[in-house]
Parts: sequence; structure tokens; C-alpha cells
Amino acid sequence: MKVRTIQRSSLCFRFFTIPFLLLLVIALALDGLIAYAEQPIGSVPSREKSLSVPAVVAKVCPSVVTILTRGVPTTLTQAQSGSGFGVIIDESGYILMNNHLVAGIKSLVVGLSTGRLTPGRVVAGDFLLDLALVKIRVTDLVPATLSPSPMLDIGESVVAIGNPLALMGGSTVTVGVVSAVDRSVLTPDGETLSGLIQTDAALNPGNSGGPLVDLSGHVIGINVAIAPSAQAISYAISMEAIDPHIQSMIVRGSVLRPELGFTPITITASIMASFGLESDHRVLALNVEPGGLSAVGGFQNCDIISTVWQHQIYNVGDFWHSLRPSGDQPTLQLTIQRKNAQSTISLQNPSLPKAVP
Repeated sequence: MKVRTIQRSSLCFRFFTIPFLLLLVIALALDGLIAYAEQPIGSVPSREKSLSVPAVVAKVCPSVVTILTRGVPTTLTQAQSGSGFGVIIDESGYILMNNHLVAGIKSLVVGLSTGRLTPGRVVAGDFLLDLALVKIRVTDLVPATLSPSPMLDIGESVVAIGNPLALMGGSTVTVGVVSAVDRSVLTPDGETLSGLIQTDAALNPGNSGGPLVDLSGHVIGINVAIAPSAQAISYAISMEAIDPHIQSMIVRGSVLRPELGFTPITITASIMASFGLESDHRVLALNVEPGGLSAVGGFQNCDIISTVWQHQIYNVGDFWHSLRPSGDQPTLQLTIQRKNAQSTISLQNPSLPKAVP
């Protein structure tokens, strides 16, 4: 009798355990599918960021070009000649790079990964974003895969491609991590670059315009600057900041910005002297259009803008960047200075001009 009881217990245990285990396996599988489906649109699942560094380099290098420039600089901060990098973004020959490399340039040569040299021309540029587009006439180009909304984790590995100091032997590859996101830095021209990725991947002169790439082989940024007084602090313009402007630069040759009815300019030492101002590092409103959006709101020529929505404004880069969070607001609140008096005015939130088809 004891043996039969044990056998019945064993049968009952098997009867209830096997279906339970099957249900548990199905539940875990469904949970994994739901978690995958809930990932943000545009993100690259972490398991897809699994290429080795040599595999990333092999995937991206055919899309990376060398920019050789020679010309007359328009400002003291521009080099007369030099080299940098760019990234092919489509098969028709558009190359994305930094504006500071080509501002004031008379002639430009593009070196492809195959070793071929071809002339190029600058078709668009924006000094506030430090972005430019170069066009070449070459077939069989390999465009890079861009990540318009990169989902970055602090500490994830990234690869920077460039040619520091224009060394012989072609591209140089460095590896680092994402140290921080949404950084802002001040350029030598006194403007602010925003929406930057900070990385400890080594960058040096010659890396400008080269891609910052994640381990899926997608371009997540364009290398732009280093912190000269620190070590292992480098910056790249995020593709999230770049992507909304690429089509406008291709079609119009410029970046679309809201029509304000006046021209904002950064108050530099020379502007301060020319207009008899008492302080710099603010934004001056010029060419206020009579009857325009700003004039109706109370703007006058030579008003000085100090804040937008109580955010301090030091230059035009700050000014345009401060308009982004207020995109869904019906009005803008600005603090202005006029003849030693300070006041707050409200403007109707400006809209973007219509794009050229």
C-alpha cells in the first residue's frame, strides 16, 4: 500500500507540474515580446548594438571622406587651409560636415575612401549649428546610416573616426563612451553650440566633421570640438539636433528658422562699440519691420534681449535654442533693455516660413 501511494503522489506531481512549467515559459516569452514592442520609436535595441569595433569601422569607413580646403578666411578664427572630415549621407553626393571647416573657402577637394580625389562645392552652411553640406558628382557612393533619434545610454561605447593632425596613412579610429548628452559649449566666435554629445573618445585637430558612431554602425553625431583645458572631453553634434535641418539645407541652402520680423545678432565687443552699448554678451534686435510681428508686439530697433521665458540669453545661439521649448506656446515672453530701462513684452509665437518645394 505504501508503494502505490507514493506512485500516485508522483503521478499527481507530474500532472500538475508539467502544465505549470509550460504556462511559465509562455508567460516569459510574451513578456519579452511586449518589452520589445514597447521600445521607443527610432531606438536601436541594445542587442543590435553588438558589432565589434573592427566591424563598425568596416561598415562606416566607405562613407567617410576627407575634406581638403584652401581659401581666404572671412574671420580670424577660420583657417586659411587645412583638412577635416565629412560623412556621405545619400547616393546623390551630399556630404555632411562642420561649417567652420569651409566658411570662406574658395576651393575644396574631397578624398573618397577609395583614394579618389574629386572637386566639391559648398551648397549650404549654418554657423549657429556649425553644419555644412558639400556636393560632389560621383556615382556608386556608399551613404552612411544615420540615427535621427539616437537612444543613448550614458556609458555605452562609441567610435570616433577622423584623421588627427592630417597624418599619413588615412583614417584614425578612437573608442570611448557616451559621457553625457545635451551639452552646450561656447565657440571661439562667441556663439553657443547646443544638443551636443560628450564623449571621452580622443579627438584632435583633423577630427572635425567626422562621425561618432554607435556599435550598430549608425552615425549618432558629427565630431565638432574638444575642451582645450581638459583631458578626455570631446563633443559631437547629435543627429537629433541635425536631422530636422538636413532637408531644408538641401532644398534651400539654409536652415529654416521662425520669421521674427527682426534680425537678432550677438553683441560682441565691436558691435558694442559701433552702437554705443554698455555691455556685450546679449542679443541686439535690428531691422525691426514696421507693422511686422515684433513691431506690433512692441519691439524697436536696438532693443537688447536678455531673457526668453526667463532663460538668460548671451548670444544668438542661445536665443534660437530658447525658442524650442516654447514651440507649443501661443506667445513668447522676452525681457528687453531699452535706454537703461527693462521691460517684459509678449510676442505671438512665430511660425516657420514655408519650405521651397
